[in-house]
Amino acid sequence: MKYPILTQCPVCDHPLHAVKLECGHCRTTIENRFELSKLAQLSPEQLHFVITFLVNRGNIKEVEKELGISYPTVRGKLNDIIAALGYDTRKKPEADHKKVLSMLDNGEITAEEAVKLLKEE
Repeated sequence: MKYPILTQCPVCDHPLHAVKLECGHCRTTIENRFELSKLAQLSPEQLHFVITFLVNRGNIKEVEKELGISYPTVRGKLNDIIAALGYDTRKKPEADHKKVLSMLDNGEITAEEAVKLLKEE
């Protein structure tokens, strides 16, 4: 049976490090201190969201439908994941204004959602 890799210590909640790799075919083992990818460090819920986002090719409308959440919730989850990966989530307000207005013009969000998004910034 396969188990997902643990990335946080169940005792103290600090990051865990991979120290041993084994070939499933020939049983060769390699021991060292290996770095996990940033994606491996996401929570199961965050990873599920990332997979859903990618399968829907970044189409926020489709992600909204599949997960049953609103555009602001999708955006919030994206920001949380971006921050968890160690990147800055702050954007230039003017660029965000243009994006919100473009999404409104394309019918991707409602006027109410656009107002909420513009007030957040």
